[in-house]
Amino acid sequence: MSRANLVSSNLVLDYLELCKPRVVALMLLTALVGMFLATYQTISLTLFLTSIVGIGLSASSAAVINHLVDKRIDALMTRTQKRPVAKGRISIKQALGFSVGLGLVGLSILAIWVNILTALLTFLSLIGYAGIYTGYLKRATPQNIVIGGLAGAAPPLLGWTAVTNQLDPQALLLVLIVFTWTPPHFWALAIYRLNDYKRANIPMLPVTHGVKFTKLTILLYTILLQLVTLMPFIIGMSGVLYLFGALILGIRFLYWALKLYWSQDTRVAMQTFRYSIIYLMVLFTFLLFDHYQTIY
Repeated sequence: MSRANLVSSNLVLDYLELCKPRVVALMLLTALVGMFLATYQTISLTLFLTSIVGIGLSASSAAVINHLVDKRIDALMTRTQKRPVAKGRISIKQALGFSVGLGLVGLSILAIWVNILTALLTFLSLIGYAGIYTGYLKRATPQNIVIGGLAGAAPPLLGWTAVTNQLDPQALLLVLIVFTWTPPHFWALAIYRLNDYKRANIPMLPVTHGVKFTKLTILLYTILLQLVTLMPFIIGMSGVLYLFGALILGIRFLYWALKLYWSQDTRVAMQTFRYSIIYLMVLFTFLLFDHYQTIY
C-alpha cells in the first residue's frame, strides 16, 4: 500500500472513530427492537432503512460533538488520549463540520422519509447528549450520568415513533429500562478508570463519593433494574420467553454487582462493565424474539 493510500485509510478510520461506532451500534439495536415491538405488521424496507440510517447518523453527530467538547479531558485520560481530536489528527474545524453534516443529513432523512415527531425527538436527544450532558452536566455533578442518561436512553423510543408516529407507554417503558441500566453500566467503568477521572477533574460518583459508596449505588441500581425489566411481562407487553431471559440475565448482572461490591480487584469493575453491554444487547434480543413468538 502506498503512503498516500495509507494516510487516506488512517484518516477514514479516524473519522469513523469520531462516530463511536460500537456505542452507536448498541443504540441502533435498541432502536431496531423499538421499531419491531411497535407493530405486528410488516415494516417496509424503506421505512426500516431510513429510520436506522437517520437515527444512526444523528447519534454519530452527537458522538463527534462529544469528542470536540471533551478534547482537553480526553488528552488527560489514558483511555481516550489517543482519540483523533485529542491527538490533533483531526482539527476542531474539521470535526465540527463533520458533526454538522452528519446531523443535518440524519435529521433531514427522518423529517422527510420517516416523520416529524421522530426527527424532533432525535434532535432533542442530540441536544440532550451533546449539549446538556457533554457540555455541562459531565463537569457539574456526580449525578451527570443519571440526568444525562435520559438522552442516551431515547433510541428505542425513536424506533417506536418511527413506526407509529405517536408516543405510547410501552415505548416509554423501553426508555426506562435503558435509563435504569445506564448508571451501573457507566459507574462500573468510572471505578476502573478512577485515576483518569481524578486527573481530568471530572466529578464522577467514585471521585466525589468514593468507590465503596459507588459500588453500593451500583448494586442498588442493579436491583432496581431487575424490577423494571419485569414490567414488560407484568403489563402483558411481553411473554414467558422474555421473562425467562430477563430473569437469567438479571441474576447474572446481580452476581457481578455483588462481586464488585465485595471485591478489591479493580478488574472486576471492568468485567461488570463489559457484562452490562452484553446484558442490554441480549435483553433487547429477548424482547424481539418474544414479540415474534407471540405473533406466530
